[in-house]
Amino acid sequence: MNDIIKQVTETIIERSRESRAVYLKRIEEAKIHGVNRRKLGCSNLAHAMAPMDRYEKGSLAQMQQPNIAIVTAYNDMLSAHEPFKLYPSLIKRVLLEEGATCQVAGGVPAMCDGVTQSQPGMELSLFSRDNIAMGTAIALSHNVFDGALYLGVCDKIVPGLLIGALAFGHLPGIFVPAGPMPSGISNAEKAKIRQEYAQGRISEAELLKAEAASYHSSGTCTFYGTANSNQMLLEMMGLQLPNGSFVNTNTPLREALTEEAARTILAMTELSGSYRPIADILDERSLVNAIVGLMATGGSTNHTMHLIAIARAAGIVLTWDDFDAISKVTPLLCKLYPNGTADVNAFREAGGMSVVIAQLIEAGLVHEDVETVVGRGLSKFIAEPELKSGELHFADGAKRSRNEAVVASAAAPFSEEGGLKLLAGNIGRSVIKTSALKPEQLLIEAEALVFETQEALQSAFKEGKLERDFIAVVRYQGPKANGMPELHGLMPPLGVLQDKGFKVAIVTDGRMSGASGKVPSAIHMSPEAADGGILSKIENGDPIRFDVESGQIELLAEDAVLLARGFANPDLSANRYGFGRELFVSMRQSVGTAEEGACTFDLPGKERA
Repeated sequence: MNDIIKQVTETIIERSRESRAVYLKRIEEAKIHGVNRRKLGCSNLAHAMAPMDRYEKGSLAQMQQPNIAIVTAYNDMLSAHEPFKLYPSLIKRVLLEEGATCQVAGGVPAMCDGVTQSQPGMELSLFSRDNIAMGTAIALSHNVFDGALYLGVCDKIVPGLLIGALAFGHLPGIFVPAGPMPSGISNAEKAKIRQEYAQGRISEAELLKAEAASYHSSGTCTFYGTANSNQMLLEMMGLQLPNGSFVNTNTPLREALTEEAARTILAMTELSGSYRPIADILDERSLVNAIVGLMATGGSTNHTMHLIAIARAAGIVLTWDDFDAISKVTPLLCKLYPNGTADVNAFREAGGMSVVIAQLIEAGLVHEDVETVVGRGLSKFIAEPELKSGELHFADGAKRSRNEAVVASAAAPFSEEGGLKLLAGNIGRSVIKTSALKPEQLLIEAEALVFETQEALQSAFKEGKLERDFIAVVRYQGPKANGMPELHGLMPPLGVLQDKGFKVAIVTDGRMSGASGKVPSAIHMSPEAADGGILSKIENGDPIRFDVESGQIELLAEDAVLLARGFANPDLSANRYGFGRELFVSMRQSVGTAEEGACTFDLPGKERA
């Protein structure tokens, strides 16, 4: 095992000792022998089974067979979640054949950052994660379930479902994806057309035609953003069936995998004799495996917050220093858009997660001896699901890439280091996605141009005021200020300027999309401007040194000068209402820093009164 990976794991275990012990004690107290509904009174149980048919009622009343919950993020305006409309009936049929019962315990909201990008609704996006966690807890609170299947794919949905699942960590759980849509126009072509529109070279109708040719059917978007990073992470943590994340939606193999997930959850319940609750699967080692996977695949920067929040729910304390140390010893194995031109369908054709996991195990970069939904050992995920005579089989998976332009080997990676990095300096601490950057973009020293909103930067671009080298400071975009929206809409104009030969970068306490990375972006800056961060003291013309290789980001100003300056205090009232924002006031008031996962909940044992 790699010494650094081993050391980081041991540090996390020691750092988390107290809070993890509190969490595991609570989970142990929640466990019950037999079925959970045995705790209910007759009136309670009668309410729970009232809409079921006679056979199902009889099964529940006998207290002999498990009852499985479905928590679903289904809606039919998100392509990734639309296929879930068919899953409950499919899952119920399979479980009934096995003698068990199943109920849709509840639905959780699922919003699309692609729809809300650069819109007011985006300010609800990050907070929707903890809202989804609460919704998951409400769904499971009826306490009639012996396991759960979680139906979700996209950005905040999977982290929210997992946080909620960990609150019920005594229950076995499996995540069930919908799979990606078939490939549309290339991601490179889509990015080119977006930049042409930003320059006014094509019409809005032409832009919409291109976007619709990219996002064109049911299924997950095919670029390697946060949604597909979620699927990779679930396999790295052993919470999804092996190498099944990127099987296309609405195919016989996809349906067979969903059926297998239903059968597998039964084999994990306490009644099966092989009890594997989710709290026993997700531990410090599986989280380290997840971080390694994030770095090896060049995954989404959003997970530098989401993984910290997920860990926190399980009593485990992760820090950005853990991510940075792991990144420095993890080779970049994947070239997927935005880090390359290939999409996740090409990734699957190259061998997908089977190859990535095989290479990481061979290189000693992950903990192999971990618990998963299919038993002990991450090597079980070196597999290839396939149909033979209509039956699902898991054959031996590829250990070497079938397309080394998409997935490389650990011996000959695309980069010796992972795709994300920690930046620190007198402005604060932030993260940056490095996997899509060119060597000449790794060091920029330029004057700051300060913007309080992303709209202000876009207006300056349209007015021709940004034809120069500069570092854009886009502040008051953190969780306390306005919910920390993604600022992906800034990438086309900044990309245009970069392509013209100007040296540009961005420093912000906001987020960037998982599909971003072309422009050097120091994001999630902590402390944020609204929390007294130095970001709020920067003025137009201040020189900033943006040094990716050394991991430093410095405001080149004397301490005395900064001390004498007051903090900017813009009017943020417009971000407090409209599009439901007024309903999230308490979340903005209680949310922690980006570096702490932007959580609205506390570590076990550290809850506020």
